[in-house]
Amino acid sequence: MERWLEAERDQLFLWLPVALGTGAAAWFVLPERREWVALILIALGLATAAAVRWRGGRAAPFVAMLGLAVAAGTGLAWMRATRVAAPTLDRPAVVRLAGEVEKIEPLPARGLVRVTLGTLRWERPPRRAPLRVRVSLPQRAVPTTLAAGAAMTLRARLMPPAPPTVPGAYDAARAAWFDGVGASGRGFEPVTVRGVGAPGVRDRLTAHITTALAGSAGGIAAALVTGDMGAIDDADSLAMRRAGLAHLLSVSGLHITATVGIVMAAMLRLLALSRRLALTGLLPLVAAGAGAGAAIGYTWLTGSQVPTIRSCVAALMVLAALALGREALTLRLVAMGALVVLVAWPEAVVGPSFQLSFAAVASIVALHDHPRVRAALLARDEPWTRKWLREAVSLLVTGAVVELALMPIAVFYFHQAGAYGAIANIVAIPLTTFAIMPAVAVALLLDAVGWGAPAWWVAGRAIALLLWIAHGVAALPGAVRAIPAMPLGAFATMVAGGVWLALWRTRARYLGLALLAIGAAWTLVPSAPDLLITGDGRHLAVRQADGGLALLRDRAGGYVRDVLAQNGGIDGVPGLLSDSPEARCNRDLCWWQRRVDGRWRRVLGTRSGYTVPVERLATLCTSADVVVSERRLPRRCRARWLTLDRDALAHSGGIAITFKDERVVRVRREGDEHPWVTAGEEPRRSPAHGRAEHYERCRLRSWAPACAGAWRDR
Repeated sequence: MERWLEAERDQLFLWLPVALGTGAAAWFVLPERREWVALILIALGLATAAAVRWRGGRAAPFVAMLGLAVAAGTGLAWMRATRVAAPTLDRPAVVRLAGEVEKIEPLPARGLVRVTLGTLRWERPPRRAPLRVRVSLPQRAVPTTLAAGAAMTLRARLMPPAPPTVPGAYDAARAAWFDGVGASGRGFEPVTVRGVGAPGVRDRLTAHITTALAGSAGGIAAALVTGDMGAIDDADSLAMRRAGLAHLLSVSGLHITATVGIVMAAMLRLLALSRRLALTGLLPLVAAGAGAGAAIGYTWLTGSQVPTIRSCVAALMVLAALALGREALTLRLVAMGALVVLVAWPEAVVGPSFQLSFAAVASIVALHDHPRVRAALLARDEPWTRKWLREAVSLLVTGAVVELALMPIAVFYFHQAGAYGAIANIVAIPLTTFAIMPAVAVALLLDAVGWGAPAWWVAGRAIALLLWIAHGVAALPGAVRAIPAMPLGAFATMVAGGVWLALWRTRARYLGLALLAIGAAWTLVPSAPDLLITGDGRHLAVRQADGGLALLRDRAGGYVRDVLAQNGGIDGVPGLLSDSPEARCNRDLCWWQRRVDGRWRRVLGTRSGYTVPVERLATLCTSADVVVSERRLPRRCRARWLTLDRDALAHSGGIAITFKDERVVRVRREGDEHPWVTAGEEPRRSPAHGRAEHYERCRLRSWAPACAGAWRDR
């Protein structure tokens, strides 16, 4: 062990952010307070034991560092969640409120404007009045001059932050908790605005760009400059995602790097025109300073989002390394960037943005640090044809490695795996870096004197080519493969294997390949769920004999359809249960049955809020394996296996059921004490206290015997 760690001594520091992130991630995974405390104590005990037994060598300090980092990561995540705590709406409500505009997000492709309001004043405050809400308004109801700091009065229908719709879906409640948003919803006209003021620089730039370039071209250009993606058409956005090019629309490392590179190159060329300045040898330092200023300014302009700040920190570290004459792109630099982000925002570790960004950078650096790869890419005297061929192969291999590194993350969060992303990015990344971004930058500069039209034309043609590539790749057979929700254990195993493979340098690193293989096999073992039920009980999707999904309700929103399709592992639009030959449906009920693994499975679901005769409903319930309803079912309606009505789903959340092995996966875990889960819950009371209170309420209303009998039956 000591000999191995001595050989890996330069790599030991890299495990500090890994251990810190592991502790933070464990806090999000473990449900109960006592488990968080136990993890911290175990990690501290391990670190203490290692420190006490240290008699020289590297093993004990390394173990102590890991233990302290895991404890610190768990504590930082816990502290961060406590520090951002704010009241959360506990039930839907239609309210009238006034507040100060904090953030404006135009969504012209959908005809909406999303406004975040703070410093709220309520006409009739709800029981748990939030401190900040997010409201979507019709575009026509919002003045074009609306700016942060204005006062807005409106009527809105607010909803509590939504938990995952089904297992594996996006957790909006957790994201809203760390954003301090206690409710979201839709506002109604009319809207009263006072003190609209002038839009900020970011809003003015976005409006200017979308005016110069119509449609999705303007939306993509605005996304590259200000980070605002609201003007991109849904069809174009979907094509970019399916082609593996969605990362180009989110301001991150690529855009910061391109901005810094363009500014540094321009400064070097301009300052080199002066012989005196060129002979001082300080031009690289001056250019690096200009690049640092450009990175900071670009981060501010794009809204200072966490991914952009993370990329800016990494760029500043690269520039500092260049100024000091050190090697810039190393895993140590990547580790320092991750460490800064995890200390400031420990919740980022469970977000796809953080994981995708650092996985891509770490895989690129680790690949090019390999001696054989470095030797193959070493500059040499050779014909230009061979040089360009080697560069093309390098881009292809790098793109393939990055795609493989990002695939587990994409499957876990988005339930899709792309097949041609590496090939598409070979053209799309240079096109964006060397054509679109410079053309947009030149156009904005020339617009100051009214000469920007030719540059906008070039930018528009380049963006049209990018969209053509995206649509062409997305339409190829097998461009995207839909995969059901990946088990958390499989994802953790694959992440551990990838980190092990990237961070070590001796032959022991190849043990990571075994972990990757185990995680991949684990992902493929579980069957796709046969039944998906949303947490409100209104929607369910049943797997058909042909492998597709059929929805209970004929009118389901696009968001619900997409979520059920993605988590059900299908690429396309689910069908309707009323059209299925395996189901019989009327306006109020749907009955589905199919033979699964040699056994008949039957599901009964309610489709409306109208009551059904109790006798008939009870007969159907006793014949069904699973009964699902958005309302409270009568006591006589009990399925043979699972009865999932409003009360049951309130405790379990969304559910995924696999009939073959009778596996049930729930969104909510028993005893989960994370603050965004418990925010809307009533304080726990003993069952005896609840029965006494209910009986007293019945007695005052003169129907105590019936109530007592109901409670006894219950």
